[in-house]
Amino acid sequence: MVNNDALVQVRGLRNQFGTQVVHQDLDLDIRRGEVLGVVGGSGTGKSVLLRSIVGLLRPAAGKIQVFGESLLEAPPKRRSELERRFGVLFQRGALFSSLTVVENIALPLIEHAGLPRPEAERLARVKVGLAGLPADAGDKYPDSLSGGMVKRAALARAIALDPEILFLDEPTAGLDPIGAAAFDQLILTLRDALGLSVFLVTHDLDTLYTICDRVAVLSQKRVLVAGPLAEVEATDDAWIRDYFHGPRGRAAQRAANQECR
Repeated sequence: MVNNDALVQVRGLRNQFGTQVVHQDLDLDIRRGEVLGVVGGSGTGKSVLLRSIVGLLRPAAGKIQVFGESLLEAPPKRRSELERRFGVLFQRGALFSSLTVVENIALPLIEHAGLPRPEAERLARVKVGLAGLPADAGDKYPDSLSGGMVKRAALARAIALDPEILFLDEPTAGLDPIGAAAFDQLILTLRDALGLSVFLVTHDLDTLYTICDRVAVLSQKRVLVAGPLAEVEATDDAWIRDYFHGPRGRAAQRAANQECR
């Protein structure tokens, strides 16, 4: 079935490493303008799914279409054009330690957009501000930044090319509750300001309840359910009951309800 509102369509995906099958017959859409949270137990392949969609991992079977095209089947030039339309924030930031924050952000602008270095670095400083970093952070190296600032610097690099889809792998992992909440709000602000769609791998219940329009649960090698939180919570599954209806899930739900009042 074709979903005209889907920027990414995954159908019949199988990911396999040797004899270990991680995904089997997995289907999922990423819709225009939504924040989609992806959750699941350890070993369900959340990051593997992300890497498959962005073309870093070739699936054993199935079909992935990004903006209506297959990334892996596209000619090199066309693939590069498609890749410029999404940004990726990896779990540990993956910044180059030998480059300043501004130089990290400018790199894709130089390599992929062909901008001269002065113009690329000028635009990079704009992205520093969009990511909520102080201006002087742009001249610092990653190892001199706090964990929260590294996340924001990596986010600034992910939006350097003005992507349409943002892929985030555990963006609040390692942050204190205040820093995590601020990062969640930053994602919402950028989504609304830049018209982004967001694919968000997370285990953070507060993030799910605060910013996600839909949640997809990976279980039994596929997407067990994908929908609004109320629909996911009502699914009869042991992992979902433990995760969403346990003490931490109830606390996150109460906090989200209080914010809505």
